[in-house]
Amino acid sequence: MAAISLSKVEESAPALVSLYKSAGASLVEHGLDELRAAVYLVLDHSGSMSRYYRDGSVQALADRVLSLAAHLDDDGRVPVVFFSTDVDAVTEIALDDHQDSVRRIAAGLGHMGRTHYEAAMEAVIDHYLDSGATDPALVVFQTDGGPSSRTAAERYLCKAAKLPLFWQFIGFGNARGHQFDFLRRLDELAVPARRVIDNAGFFPVGRDPRRMSDAQLYDRLLAEFPLWLTQARAQGLVA
Repeated sequence: MAAISLSKVEESAPALVSLYKSAGASLVEHGLDELRAAVYLVLDHSGSMSRYYRDGSVQALADRVLSLAAHLDDDGRVPVVFFSTDVDAVTEIALDDHQDSVRRIAAGLGHMGRTHYEAAMEAVIDHYLDSGATDPALVVFQTDGGPSSRTAAERYLCKAAKLPLFWQFIGFGNARGHQFDFLRRLDELAVPARRVIDNAGFFPVGRDPRRMSDAQLYDRLLAEFPLWLTQARAQGLVA
């Protein structure tokens, strides 16, 4: 059973009903329809991302993630970390105020800097630990390229492997581009030599992220999460 009912979504966020239904179908397909989990959204706010904010791609992803979260968490909200050179904002989006939420938040953030994954990863880890949550967390981490410091990003991913956090990286841009070489390598970091568990996945969505269907996006978002859950339970990271 979904954490938030269809009737509640129809009342508070009617524009998201179709997304909510698509997310629910994917959760059933992946055997996750009874799961309770926190959902985080991390958004790249570096300079190269400006066109994706202008054309609505980032807002579209946020709406899709919020609709997925409605099945997994009953508060109707998703913590959102905007990052560039540092953390630009730690805020949230909500079912009852989702329309144009990304543009409104981004409008107040100022300069779009470089791409430092580690700042955003630390913010997510701190938020999760400070929240006192016991449920696992799915972290949807969007970016359009590799980090300024690959060493730091690897270090934080390996550090986070001991926590009930799964990092699903999503690449905006040319699916065959070399800008995603690091993310592909990050996805394959050795276990247990580098990290105690495989706690990350990656997939690109192309130059126009909105063209990927809702069903396909949810399928990719959830493809590796069940396997991680099984391994995390075996390791004692998740109850």
